[in-house]
This record gives sequence, structure tokens and C-alpha cells, in this order.
Amino acid sequence: MEKKRVGIVGAGISGLVACKTALEKGFLPTVFEAEANIGGVWARTLDSTKLQSPRPIYEFADFPWPASVTEAAPDHRQVMDYLQSYARHFDLLRHVEFEARVVGVEYVGAKEEEIMAWELWAGNGEAFGGGRGEWHVAVQKGEDGSTEIYQVDFLILCIGRFSGTPNIPTFPANKGPEVFDGKVIHSRDYSNMGSARATELIRGKRVTVVGFLKSALDIAAECANANVMPEKFYDRVEEGSIVLKPSKSFSFCKNGVIIEGEAAPIETDILIFATGFKGDQKLRDIFRECIHPRIPQLAVLGYSESFTNLHTSEMRSKWLFHFLDGGFQPPSIREMEKNVVEWEKYMKRYSGEHYRRSSIGTLHIWYNDQLCRDMGCNPRRKKGFLADMFLPYGPTDYTNLHPTN
Repeated sequence: MEKKRVGIVGAGISGLVACKTALEKGFLPTVFEAEANIGGVWARTLDSTKLQSPRPIYEFADFPWPASVTEAAPDHRQVMDYLQSYARHFDLLRHVEFEARVVGVEYVGAKEEEIMAWELWAGNGEAFGGGRGEWHVAVQKGEDGSTEIYQVDFLILCIGRFSGTPNIPTFPANKGPEVFDGKVIHSRDYSNMGSARATELIRGKRVTVVGFLKSALDIAAECANANVMPEKFYDRVEEGSIVLKPSKSFSFCKNGVIIEGEAAPIETDILIFATGFKGDQKLRDIFRECIHPRIPQLAVLGYSESFTNLHTSEMRSKWLFHFLDGGFQPPSIREMEKNVVEWEKYMKRYSGEHYRRSSIGTLHIWYNDQLCRDMGCNPRRKKGFLADMFLPYGPTDYTNLHPTN
């Protein structure tokens, strides 16, 4: 039987895992990577970036960290070395098209009216829809920007949520960046500059950073000329080289920004929005956080986040390729759509104030249980009742995951 062609957009963690699993299952993967290297966000990040998750749970199930890495939170260079070693070990790089930017995709097969009338995913409930359709992927390559069309039987978007459209606040007329004499950028722009250019940009400048999550703290620390992780952050606050200004809103003026409740502006040369990305606007209503009930022969990996994104991508990849290999069929489209609504209600109930549409962090183990059941695997991965009740679950618990469906 002719091997099915699988297109994978992105060579970050999810793309690498998808490529490896595709090869293991006997498919023909092609990975389209817009940049010249693998790694995704890890290849273009702040110089001070380290793992937020503890190293033991940020690990491939079948490829442990090298013994030379002993830090609880390896830095981004160590993470990149780990990813490159993984890609070399499993011979993935020869399947990656570098500097190949996907600029468009088109499903060629059934018309939209027919698709909307389907009762089963892809028309018959099978991953490849009986071979009635395929995806045409427009890829821009080379210095001249020429476009080449690739045909694939299944398309996987490994686009992540920390990319794409920056989450920039909106402002009333004459109170936005247009009235500001300084420079306004997003944390993505800052990260893409590289260490030397970023340092040159902020040296000797008054910088306002909008945000208070990890990227904001890292940038603030770098702007204070510390170039350290946020564990030193509050030392800089006490020294006065970092000033905290809690505020629900602000506006721009000619010389800087005006914080709600304060009359005097904060004089600023550069403002950096560390406000994340509009990830929840990329894709919605995804069954098992992986496939859309009404989009055939297409899946998403690495979109929703958890407390250990690497492990989550591995689990989804195993689930997806078991499906592609004919291991199971999803429920009807109507049942999938109903499940998506129920899943969102469940997340809201048990995530509480931490709920975010695309984050499964607080329900990670329960989510893995659903994937295991779909694949016909026992979701209880520990040896013994007490171990299953009291020991934490991690990537190695799913190393020998053998679907039985």
C-alpha cells in the first residue's frame, strides 16, 4: 500500500514529535519550517529564558536529558541542544524543509456544502476520508520568494500559541501609540532581535514593560542590566532599577504613558508590550484539543498549553497517529461538537479563576486519561493501587504506551 503523505507546519517541539511518530507509523512526513533552524519559540527567545517547568517533567518519554544537564531549570541554550540531539537521534532533520514558509493551504475534494452535511468526520469517520480529498500547501521558499505547491493527504498545524498575532491592547483616539514620540514594540520583536541587538536597543533607555508574567519579568530584569532570571527580580525592585506600577489601564502621551489614577506621566523612551498572543482566536471548538469536527484531514498539535507542553504534545501525537493508523474512529460530528461544549464547561468548573480556553493545565491528567481510553490503553499507568493514588504522574509513565484498539 502506498504510504500516506503527512504535511507538518512548524519544526518546534510539536512538529518534531509529530515527525517522529509519523515515521514510526510508516507515514511520509514533510515538515515545513519558516526559519533556518528547529526549536520554534526556543530558537528565538530572551537571552535569560529558562524552563518554567521542572526538568524531570519537561522530557521526552523515550529520550532523557543528558547526564551533563543537572540544573532544575535548564536555560534556553541547553533546551535547544536537547531538541537538536533529539532530532539527530531519531533522524528527523532530513524530513524538514527549512526556510519554507507556509503562506496558504487549501482543501481539495468535497465542496463546503457537502462537508457541512457530513455526519461523520471526513465523511466516513476515517482519518483520510477514504482518499477523496487532499490538502494543497503553498510554501514560499528561496531568496526570490517563489511559491511551490505541495500535496499532502493529511495536514498537521504545529503553530503553537506563543506566536502569530500579538495581543496588543486597544486605546481610544489620541491616547494610543500614535501620540507617543518613543518606540513601541512587542516582546516577540524584542526576542527576535537576539541578545546583542536587544541590549543595544535598551542600553541607557527608560523602558516601560506592560505585563507581569514571565516574559515581562525577564524583559524588565534585562532592562535593569541584570540579565538574570526573575529570582533576582525583587532585588532589582528594592534597588530602584525596576519600578512596579500596578494599574488596570493606561494611555499614551507625547513623553510616555499615563497610569490610571496618576496625574504625572511615566517618562519613557521605549514601551514593550509583554502581553502575549491572541492564541484563543486562532482556533476554537477543537475535539480532544486536536481535530475540528468539521475540518477534514487536518489536526492541530501544540496549540493548547498545560503544565508541561512537551509531554502534552507527545500524548496528542500518539493519539493522532493511532487515529491515522486506523486504530479508532472518533464519534459522530454531532457528538464531537457536544463533547467540545461539555469539555469547556468542565474546564470552567474545575479550573475556576485559572480558566483559559486553550489551557488544560489544571486538568492535565484527566485529559491524558481520555486520550488513553480512546486508544484502548489503561489510563492507570502506575504499578499498584497506592502508587497510582499517591505518586505524581510524569512523562515516563507513558513511555510504554501500547494502544490495543
